[in-house]
Amino acid sequence: MGETLLRLRGVQKRYGGVRALRGVDFDVLAGEVHALVGENGAGKSTLIKIVSGAEVADEGTVEIDGAPITGGSTQAAMEAGIATVYQEPHLFGELTVAENVFLGRELRTNGRVDWAAQRTRVGELLAQIGLDPAIGDVRVADLPVAEQQLVSIAKAFAHSAKVLILDEPSAILTDREIEVLFGVVRNLRAAGVGIIYISHRLDELSQISDRVTVMRDGEVVATKPTSELTVRQVAELMVGHALGSATADRPAPTGDPVLAVSGLGRSGAFTGLDLTVRPAEVVALYGLIGSGTDAIARALYGVAPADAGTVRVDGRQVRLHSPQDAAAAGIAMLPGNRKQQGVFANKSIAFNISSAHLRHLAKLGFWFDRRKERSIAEDFLRRIAIKAPDVGTAVGALSGGNQQKVVLARQLVRAPRVLVLEEPTQGVDVGAKEEIHRLVLELADGGSAVLVISTDLPEVLQLADRVLVVRKGAVVREFERGASQADVLAAAAGDEGETAA
Repeated sequence: MGETLLRLRGVQKRYGGVRALRGVDFDVLAGEVHALVGENGAGKSTLIKIVSGAEVADEGTVEIDGAPITGGSTQAAMEAGIATVYQEPHLFGELTVAENVFLGRELRTNGRVDWAAQRTRVGELLAQIGLDPAIGDVRVADLPVAEQQLVSIAKAFAHSAKVLILDEPSAILTDREIEVLFGVVRNLRAAGVGIIYISHRLDELSQISDRVTVMRDGEVVATKPTSELTVRQVAELMVGHALGSATADRPAPTGDPVLAVSGLGRSGAFTGLDLTVRPAEVVALYGLIGSGTDAIARALYGVAPADAGTVRVDGRQVRLHSPQDAAAAGIAMLPGNRKQQGVFANKSIAFNISSAHLRHLAKLGFWFDRRKERSIAEDFLRRIAIKAPDVGTAVGALSGGNQQKVVLARQLVRAPRVLVLEEPTQGVDVGAKEEIHRLVLELADGGSAVLVISTDLPEVLQLADRVLVVRKGAVVREFERGASQADVLAAAAGDEGETAA
């Protein structure tokens, strides 16, 4: 690792009465991958916005190569050599790769766009990060997400970036795609680029980073070489206390099934699904990406109805042709994509929590009870530790973990008979994950049947009383509590044996 490329000293930022950053010191060296981690709301996003020029610090300094950067201008940050690649590629699908890379900064000759020069330069950039130069003329919409992510990196280096910010780059990638991404990151590090790597997947840190900085409540609580920290130590620094187990001493569930599914299927997605969930039981459907678990979740909530089989709730057969049918049957769902399916980003916390319970909050059948709406929202703000100034705050202004809590609160206003949770903690930090797990188990202990659908194996093993493994659209194995992670993963990956090798 070389000299200091980026240096922040005493950076402070306040939004109204909330202190988002409290005197942060942070630096990045040439040829270093510096991981930045913390709970949702810890201040990571605000810090990155200041570095990338999207926000201005109230106090403190930001320097690159010893020269101060003028805040509040993304253009100034880019010209100084700072580039940012976000979790979801910010590209235009209908434009080609070359057009996206140079959009707004086209190469020109005699005032006209030099298409030949752009294609040549894009070919060089793509080859540099391991992509086929021939895709320069391909529409971005026709590329896999992983390649779109790499195109975003190529775009960042079209103008000689010195510092690259990778914000949750692996969150939407498969394990194979992550390895490709890591190879690109290692090559950039070897070329002397300084990289800020932000991730909630703490197991990645030892594979890719040289140092780790942990933030909590707007402050840096530790900066250490990655080799000196375990995943658990990083998690405990993030939350500020030792992590416990949410599943200790859960009694075995008894009673007749609340949810009984028999022979459920949807053509081309999944087939022959049989499962039961009893009162106070948590059952998990676990499968690798593409296994069909997402289609099962949509069918059980009537979003993409099954075309075979039956579903019974408390012994009564129900037809699930729409989400309204599911809600009427006592089934609630926490969707996997909260941004597109779960929240009204420009509406308040109170509105988001009450939106599914308008009849419940009506006076005399038609007057909406605003006071009751606010009271319920304030109760959840306290009960599930939603970090926000008040219930009038727009949900879009909250961190990912707090948005997920708002969506969960909506389902808890009236305890459902069946709660389907699709990727309940995807994209949230370890502290928010712990709180969401506690809430799910409290709901189950109250008598609800809980079905967790997740590709997060440690989460599945921590929450579930039983785990059903799904592969190629069918359940292939069932495990009781206490199963080893290796055995469950092997079954999901296609192992035919009784245990993993």
